[in-house]
Amino acid sequence: MCLAVPGKILAVDASVPEMKTAKVDFGGIVKTICIQWVDAGEGDYILAHAGMAISRIDPRQAEETLADFDLIARSLDADNNRCV
Repeated sequence: MCLAVPGKILAVDASVPEMKTAKVDFGGIVKTICIQWVDAGEGDYILAHAGMAISRIDPRQAEETLADFDLIARSLDADNNRCV
């Protein structure tokens, strides 16, 4: 099973034309993601899988999903990673 995670593009780096990347915020975790094959720019939300943006998505859907991830993370018991 694959998991694509929504994130918000903070900044785009097009200094290497063959590999456009972006700093993407995934609910507080910022990673560099390849956005070469997705029409997206600063402020857009994307779905990322394995370091690659696979599509641009609706901001409302992305924010709802990130809020759900946060809720799940906060419900985990720190000692055994099970929901409490």
